[in-house]
Amino acid sequence: MSDRVRLRRGILVGVKLRGRTRGEVEEFLEELDRLADTAGFKTVGRVIHSRPSPDPAYFIGRGKVKEIAEMVKELKADAVIFDDDLSPAQTRNLEEAFGVEVIDRTTLILDIFAQRARSSEAKIEVELARLQYMMPRLVRRWTHLSRIVGAGPGGRVGTVGARGPGETQLQIDRRIIRSRITQLKRELKEIERHRRIQRGSREGMFSAALVGYTNAGKSTLFNRLAHENLFTEDKLFATLDPTTRLIYLPGNRKMLLTDTVGFIRKLPHHLVASFKATLEEVLEADLLIHVVDASHPGAPKQIEAVNEVLEELGVDEGKPVLMVFNKIDKEEAASVLPLLRIDYPDAVEISALTGEGLEELKERLAAEVAKTEVIVNLKLPYAEGELLKKIQRDGFIVESHYTEKFILLKVRMPRREALKLRKFLFKGDVDVRRDLVEHIQIEAEGGR
Repeated sequence: MSDRVRLRRGILVGVKLRGRTRGEVEEFLEELDRLADTAGFKTVGRVIHSRPSPDPAYFIGRGKVKEIAEMVKELKADAVIFDDDLSPAQTRNLEEAFGVEVIDRTTLILDIFAQRARSSEAKIEVELARLQYMMPRLVRRWTHLSRIVGAGPGGRVGTVGARGPGETQLQIDRRIIRSRITQLKRELKEIERHRRIQRGSREGMFSAALVGYTNAGKSTLFNRLAHENLFTEDKLFATLDPTTRLIYLPGNRKMLLTDTVGFIRKLPHHLVASFKATLEEVLEADLLIHVVDASHPGAPKQIEAVNEVLEELGVDEGKPVLMVFNKIDKEEAASVLPLLRIDYPDAVEISALTGEGLEELKERLAAEVAKTEVIVNLKLPYAEGELLKKIQRDGFIVESHYTEKFILLKVRMPRREALKLRKFLFKGDVDVRRDLVEHIQIEAEGGR
């Protein structure tokens, strides 16, 4: 392999602070190893350091700093990667001591997100998150602002000239970043407005969002249910852009399904805030499908991490959640599943890879859709062709009978669509449209 394409060599550092067990630190380092691999690093060394609290200057002890500096030379490392977030001063001091780049957990995640972003929306959200994290970390020696904030027309990056003889380069950099952050927030608001318009066009249709820990298999499941071929990879954060498709379920039912970015433990708060435009699909969904890697020994903690992010997003506690235990085809699942079943006896167990359990999952999803449906009995004059098309689009015709003047219909449709239909039929010239409705039974088939 040539030097041009070789993986960067990284040393991972985990710190066992007061309240953490060594097992937890080792588990976090395993995850950090996968994050580093996704970001393009080859792990060449690991260090676990125990201390009661972080050192203000280096986060780790000074003796450990010297030890890692020797490791960097011996292992020819390109970077030292910490599993915790570092202060600007700590990062600067460690880089001076090691002579190589020092990366903390949040910076690593942001780098991965930057690599994975495909849509303009995701790119804006990633850039916003990076700039907000970078702002307090600016130092006088940093001179590569144009690479980070992006160039404007003609390759120029904002107004880079000083506003007066007393303005330092650091002040200029901060001003440029503040200006860029304001611009990105404006662009995100416009994206959110377009999303609301798109959701409005789908209003009335039952919607579900796949949520879960990163690499739980959400995209593989999405592909199975939606007959899609979205990119999947056995790496963290393979999916960054949300995708929504119409899927068909047993009993002639249908729903909109959205695949979303995976969550992770110790996910930075500002990153969640930056991705709220994308994650609005989660907030608006009628049902959350929580996909869990049932072969992972840390599955219970991963479930907790997902629930914490959902709470931070402001997801309604009363929103229905269907637990789906994925990867049951793996040998490791045999020891994890019994523990999960105790806390989640109603979960569906599947393998999105092999297809096992998918029919049961579809039946459960159809049952969730049914809980929101009502029966509408109509008699339509033959002249109401456009109205008939709307009814066929928004619902499912259970029975139809043809008389001399009318079509008698028994239609199953979402409750909110039935209410909108009734409002439409009774507005305006009541004498013309009142006799079109025999009865709207506001009783959901599933009882909700």
